[in-house]
Amino acid sequence: MLRPVRNLGLLVLVLAFFAGALRAAPATPPVTPDASPEARALLALLYSISGNNILTGQHNFPAVGSRNSAFAARYTGKSPVVFSSDFGHARAGDSDSYLARPDIVQEAIRQHRLGALVTLCWHAVPPTADEPVTFRSLPGADPANLASVQGQLLDSQFQELLTPGTPLYQHWCAQVDAVAVFLKQLEAAHVPVLWRPYHEMNGAWFWWGGRTGPYSTSALYRQLFDRLVRHHHLTNLVWVWSMDRMSKPNMEHEKFFPGIEYVDVLGLDVYQNDFAQSYYDSLVALSQGKPLALAEVGNPPALEILDRQPRWTFYVTWAGMVRNTPRKQYARLASDPRILGLEDSAYATAVTPYRVACGLPPMQFTPKPANFSGEWILDEDRSALGTRGAGFLPARMAVIHQDNALTIRSTRIVEYAEDETTEEHLPLDGTEAKSEFMHSPRVTTARLSPDATTLTADSTILTNWGPPGSKFIIHETWVLGDGGRTLTIQRHSETFMGPQDVTLVFVKR
Repeated sequence: MLRPVRNLGLLVLVLAFFAGALRAAPATPPVTPDASPEARALLALLYSISGNNILTGQHNFPAVGSRNSAFAARYTGKSPVVFSSDFGHARAGDSDSYLARPDIVQEAIRQHRLGALVTLCWHAVPPTADEPVTFRSLPGADPANLASVQGQLLDSQFQELLTPGTPLYQHWCAQVDAVAVFLKQLEAAHVPVLWRPYHEMNGAWFWWGGRTGPYSTSALYRQLFDRLVRHHHLTNLVWVWSMDRMSKPNMEHEKFFPGIEYVDVLGLDVYQNDFAQSYYDSLVALSQGKPLALAEVGNPPALEILDRQPRWTFYVTWAGMVRNTPRKQYARLASDPRILGLEDSAYATAVTPYRVACGLPPMQFTPKPANFSGEWILDEDRSALGTRGAGFLPARMAVIHQDNALTIRSTRIVEYAEDETTEEHLPLDGTEAKSEFMHSPRVTTARLSPDATTLTADSTILTNWGPPGSKFIIHETWVLGDGGRTLTIQRHSETFMGPQDVTLVFVKR
């Protein structure tokens, strides 16, 4: 769990330390002239993690606030670092409604203060229409009056759009100016934005995309840059040039590159797990060392992909696609130190210079207290049961963890009779608790670790079914994993049969 640091003395020390670190960061300044300190620090953060870490991220439909991010946190076990949303285009009541823009700004400010990074895109309205528009062209639509995000302008219209003073150019300016109002609100709140306009521009499915030559998509990107940076003087934008995969001829990234002086971050959208090395290599070749990002994904990159493509700095799972990836794969990703969520201590360290530059307190990492409550089933395939197998081990447990005490109902499978269920009530302060195991008296002491994330228990069983005077001495360590969906118990036992170490993995039912 991350929370702002409140100790002023500590804050002063952290400010002094990280101010020097930030000045020394080997980052190219943003392409925006006179970029804000916050934007500079955001870009410096991406440089600092490039090749070392990748930040988790989640896209949220405009009209749902941060609901997609909250679901991703519950499902994957890591709260996304990158909060993504869109300025919308659709009518009221649609999840992509453009009327949600004031709420998007407020949610972006809230997420920024909580520790997230903010990225915004815009499924822009074509200059041949007014808001709202549909996403896809409607049947029978007039090709000369495009009123959808997908579809193509006429060649003559695209040329007019890129010609200052024309009606389409003026209409486009008014549309951009309407969005600039909200970007300025974020600037006033000291929120820098990973700004991702005209995404997937090497594809021909959006009205802005797929054009090369003198009246090109990259020229439109540069025109937008000039409107926002030189006309509106926005200083809080970090410009993310976002490509699609080179899956067809004439989609080569270099054909749509606006120039390194217009790009802070080079992004790629990837679906169907198509992380081809050629896409990555293409962006590396264009980047001149600038950061790379997976701006949209249907599935996060597997660890094997990150081994071959180490420079991705963040990924953003598109809204509604979290469950495209099985939980067991998220568990594998979560165990890798390269992949950072909002609760990870390594993220708290990495983000501190950025937070300082934003006038926010550094994030202090506090491990989330464990709660072992649940119905737990032994997963024999994932457990290491030793030479004695599962015969004496619980097949399932019902655990209630409340305040500083634990109640455990353990069920052991008995092959020649009814299954045996025993119950323990354990204070977690080291007080002795008496119970029975296989009709033998058992004394247990249990404690939570100082950070309340790990439980240890020591039991002595005076057996009445071994040699006279036999004792079982058992030491257990309980740890939750996979976002609280697995319970791992490391058990060491000393018995008349000799010592044994086993690892029990339980999954929550």
